[in-house]
Amino acid sequence: MNKKLPICVAVAAALAAGPVLADEREDLETLRQTTLNLIQALVQTGILTQEKADALIAEAKRAAVQATAPGGERRVVRVPYVPQTVRSEIKEELRSEVLAQAKAEGWAAPNAVPSWAEGMKWESDIRVRYQYDRFDRNNFSPLQLSSLDDPITVGNSQNDNSRLRARLRFGMEKQMGDMTTVGFRVATGSLTDPLSTNQTMGNSFDRYALGVDKAYMTLQPATWLALTGGRMANPFLGTDLVWHADLNFDGIAIAIKPQLADNVDAFFTTGVFPVMKLDPSPTSSAQSKWLYAYQAGVQWQPARTTVKAALALYDYHHVEGIANPDDSGAQNPGPYDSTAPQFKQKGNSLFQINVAQVGANGTGSLFGLASKFREADFTASVDVANLDPIHVIATADYVKNIGFDRAEILNRTGRDLEPRTRGYMAKLLVGTPAISRRGEWQVFGAYKYLQRDAVLDAFTDSDFRLGGTDAKGYIIGGAYGIDKNTWLSLRYLSADPIDGPPYSVDTLQFDLNARF
Repeated sequence: MNKKLPICVAVAAALAAGPVLADEREDLETLRQTTLNLIQALVQTGILTQEKADALIAEAKRAAVQATAPGGERRVVRVPYVPQTVRSEIKEELRSEVLAQAKAEGWAAPNAVPSWAEGMKWESDIRVRYQYDRFDRNNFSPLQLSSLDDPITVGNSQNDNSRLRARLRFGMEKQMGDMTTVGFRVATGSLTDPLSTNQTMGNSFDRYALGVDKAYMTLQPATWLALTGGRMANPFLGTDLVWHADLNFDGIAIAIKPQLADNVDAFFTTGVFPVMKLDPSPTSSAQSKWLYAYQAGVQWQPARTTVKAALALYDYHHVEGIANPDDSGAQNPGPYDSTAPQFKQKGNSLFQINVAQVGANGTGSLFGLASKFREADFTASVDVANLDPIHVIATADYVKNIGFDRAEILNRTGRDLEPRTRGYMAKLLVGTPAISRRGEWQVFGAYKYLQRDAVLDAFTDSDFRLGGTDAKGYIIGGAYGIDKNTWLSLRYLSADPIDGPPYSVDTLQFDLNARF
């Protein structure tokens, strides 16, 4: 039964009244006015919207018209005297019923969420960081590093450096219906760096730049199937041995998650991601660069333990460099100039691709990647929560570039390179996995070893040895909650080269984080 009916009946009775006695007419008018005053009071207090109030009155008028007897005569409605105490009780009863209906249906409750905001989920955080980089005094100078066969471009390699940095990320995800979800996030950071969302302070108080960090749509026609397109979070299980923690992907990903048993789930993820789009041109022979990725894994949850394991193949196409032919002469740009990486850090084996152009007109040297990259990656983790909320989480990651072909590299680049294609990491964390309350804590330690051509240096961690491959060392740290969704964290990263020139860096990061 409609709970708005008592109001309608009261107003309709007043409107439909015909030939009644004077005392009855006075009582009816009192009831009518009391009802209308009640409706207006509900509007003023925010319990009822004006639109809903007008609808109630209109409905009551329609009821009054229907009360007219055939032939144009009105039916006599006799309203007995209603004591003030009874009228007060009716008023409170009506108020309670309308308020209960408003809360239940969400159409007029105070601070009710607008319909357009239903299904929204916000993800936002801010971080303020102090970072100190300590360089080994035996490091090569920037000039020495840039003149190597595998040149390293850095602005500083020998003088300790400290800086203040900030990061803001603000995003939303909305469930559009039964199967569609859309989301976006904006973040600080350089628009030409796909990894870091940090903004270094000290630019004459200039404003920070914001860029679109995520923009995606997900279609989920079944609980076990999802298709995502746009700029999305990393869809693969992994660690920062292969992927930087803040790296997002452009492209299309399909995730399939069938349940194998009560506590066993499988997951299969595949995706196609454009790395560098190149338009056809009469002066360029370079092809667009793509990443085709595949991962299969399983999650097992016996009792208070969660075990995950996954095997992935990250297959890059056309990222290796191709030398311009000798007969290209003074053509500038050369036909294969665009095979040079659009973004890189340091560590991968390189070779010069524009020797003919430099010799002819003195333009700058361009370097391409010597190896192809097909990265086979195995990741596993064990999360033991017997002492929940304290967890013990062990993570391991092993990667090998199976696309490295020594003979093919020699033929294409003229360099005979020994395979340095393996990487591994082991990490142990004890404490609360994600800190959200005061007093929660975690401590962790990790060892990382990543050879020169194990992964594409562009997308791996940018903090360890200040980014790139050919790095080994350890990471220790911890975090402590100081308020709701607010915590302090400390990390110390110590990294040295494996095979390359002297370039060792120790980094200290002290962060104040908040999630809102």
